Amino acid sequence: MIIAVPYENGLIFQHFGHTGAFKVYNVQDEKVTSEQIVPTNGSGHGALAGFLQGLGVNLLICGGIGGGAKTALAQAGIQVMGGVTGSADQAVADYAAGSLRYNPDVQCSHHHGEHEHTCGDHGCGSHSCGHQQ
Repeated sequence: MIIAVPYENGLIFQHFGHTGAFKVYNVQDEKVTSEQIVPTNGSGHGALAGFLQGLGVNLLICGGIGGGAKTALAQAGIQVMGGVTGSADQAVADYAAGSLRYNPDVQCSHHHGEHEHTCGDHGCGSHSCGHQQ
């Protein structure tokens, strides 16, 4: 299985469509067998589904993600586990061990408005980015 995580400084980057890189893991028999950081080279939002499909990705572990991106990933055959924060390596290890906690209903819809920000650990106030408060 090939797993991708939006990646920045060891952590899960919290806005899928604006990530500058993915950390891509090969996982077999509940263990990571290889990993690499792959820059997106400016690809964003809709183009990222095709980018990940081209890498052979089966699963995306992420933080905030919009509905359009979730649809594009589903059409590309990529499963999404969103609403995850913290260490990218730990999230993949947790997934491999069958203990990853995620939010199947995560939705980050506020980035289409008048302002943009990253859905990080800023609390999200009244926004609907799927973070549990």
